[in-house]
Amino acid sequence: MADTDAHPITVAIERRIDPTRTAEATSWMQAGTDLATAFPGFLGSGWVRAGEDSDLWYMLYRFRDITTLEQWDTSAQRQWWLDSGRPFAREERVERRTGIEGWFDAPFGSIMEARTDAGTQPVQQPVPSAPPRWKQAVTIWVGFFPTNLLASWLLGFVPGFAEVPLVLRVLATTVLLTPVMTYAVLPWVTRLLRPWLQRPPRPRKASS
Repeated sequence: MADTDAHPITVAIERRIDPTRTAEATSWMQAGTDLATAFPGFLGSGWVRAGEDSDLWYMLYRFRDITTLEQWDTSAQRQWWLDSGRPFAREERVERRTGIEGWFDAPFGSIMEARTDAGTQPVQQPVPSAPPRWKQAVTIWVGFFPTNLLASWLLGFVPGFAEVPLVLRVLATTVLLTPVMTYAVLPWVTRLLRPWLQRPPRPRKASS
C-alpha cells in the first residue's frame, strides 16, 4: 500500500437541500454522522449551512486512512442513508484531502447561477486553498501547548508517574492526548482562528 494511503483523509461535501424540507434535512444530516461514528477509523465530522436562507449545506468528515474511509463510503448503511435523502438532497461537489490540511478547509466552494444572454448558467466559484503551513503549525501549537501543559501538570499528581521510564511516560501522554487533540482541541482551535487562517496574504508593495 502506498504511503499516502496511511494518512488521515478528510472528505468535504457540498449539497443543495430543498428549502421546504429543512427540518427533515437536519435530522438526516445528523443521522449520517451517527452512522459514520460507528465505523472503524472514524475521526470526527461536522456540518454547517451556508446561511439561514441558503440551500447550500456543507458536510465534513474524517477517517484514519483510505481503507477505513472506503469501508464507510461503500457500506450498505451509507447507501441506505444516501437513498433516504435523495428526495431533498442533491450532491454538488466532493473533495478529499490528506494530512492535517483537511481540518483547515473552508467551505468548499459553491455553485452560483449567473444570468447571461444565453440564459442562466452555472458558475463554479474557486475553492479556497488551505492556509500556509506556518499558520497550520501555529494553530496546532496553540492547541497542543496548553493541552500538553495541563496534562503534564495533572499527571504529576499520579503516584509514581515521575519514576516511570521516559519512553513509557511519553507513550502514555501521547496516547491520552492524541484523541483529545483530534476530537476536541484541534477542531475548536481551527474554528476560533478561522478568520485569521482564511485571511488572504497582503500584497507585497512594489519596490521603488
